[in-house]
Amino acid sequence: MLQGKHVVLGVTGSIAAYKIAILASMLKKQKADVTVIMTQNATNFINPITFESLTGNKCLVDTFDRNFQHSVEHVALAKQADVLLIAPASANVIAKAAHGIADDMLTTTLLACQCPKVIAPAMNTRMYLNPIVQDNMKTLEHYGMKVITPATGYLACGDTGEGKMPEPELLMESIIEALTPKDMKGIKVLVTAGPTREKIDPVRYISNHSTGKMGYAIAKMAMMRGAEVTLVTGKTSLTPPMGVHAVEIESAADMAQTVKACAQEQDIIIKAAAVADYRPVHTADEKMKKTDADLSIALERTEDILGFLGSHKREGQFLCGFSMETENMIENSRKKLEKKNLDLIVANNLKEQGAGFGTDTNVVTLLSAKDTIQLPMMDKEEVADQLLTYIMEHK
Repeated sequence: MLQGKHVVLGVTGSIAAYKIAILASMLKKQKADVTVIMTQNATNFINPITFESLTGNKCLVDTFDRNFQHSVEHVALAKQADVLLIAPASANVIAKAAHGIADDMLTTTLLACQCPKVIAPAMNTRMYLNPIVQDNMKTLEHYGMKVITPATGYLACGDTGEGKMPEPELLMESIIEALTPKDMKGIKVLVTAGPTREKIDPVRYISNHSTGKMGYAIAKMAMMRGAEVTLVTGKTSLTPPMGVHAVEIESAADMAQTVKACAQEQDIIIKAAAVADYRPVHTADEKMKKTDADLSIALERTEDILGFLGSHKREGQFLCGFSMETENMIENSRKKLEKKNLDLIVANNLKEQGAGFGTDTNVVTLLSAKDTIQLPMMDKEEVADQLLTYIMEHK
């Protein structure tokens, strides 16, 4: 996605400036063309040579620097830029950007840019929460810039609170989001992900090997394409994608209740979660003690969430399920497609290399009433993107 894209990074005076060196390196590894613009204050925290070494491009600081090819540099750079990210963004630069002040290389380039612009504030908590700074950030959003909510934690000044610049990985996601066409803007998408846990006693539960990676990838890519995404997720080690409304659940009953409560307002529902088919009939209040005898646990069926959604699907709603099989994948998945009144089912075989639980890749087949489309092994985010493209073309 970033290959051939020109990314402009604006760096202001903040101790967090060192993180942008990591981001610049990450962008170069993704084949992006990266130019860094620093304010004069930023050079007190990190040397421009660092960025020049990482990007292979001149790091710009002085608007009137004559040591470059003949062009009006800030205008030429603005024309080339596919996205501009200011991170860390100080309160000073945020104020200047909000009111059209252009008195250095960074702010003049910002005014000349017509590409997507992303601002990542980083400052002391008291400064960040100051009503003037808050108003300035709202002004930036009013003019179409995206302002990233800073992280909360221990700050360099010794305070603890809001104001930490997000980690480079999140900044990278913001750049990719800004570059992604928003063909799903205004569409509500519900995604389920991860496993459910069915309690046996306060210590033990029944579950499965799902890690949630596929569902999280779908939620992330839908958000990047502009959708309003709700992610209903079982317990995983993953962090919900930025900009996604995540609701964590534990059991199949919890998931059923949460999904049913918001299903009717969704335009697209993608059920990627691995929901337990059975649960213990009785849950012990205390830990069940080990004995020398064998143990049998009576199980009962959990609610068929996908079946409920299929029988209550409203007009214009697109319903997609997942089918994890170990044999007769196409045959079993088509039965599920028809039985549960789905528009599409994504089938994969747990025994196939590169597919299934816990992997970063997947090998899937998209099945509808008319189509059978086998996709090659690819990263789960690529699978998610292909799946969403199919849905958008057929919804």
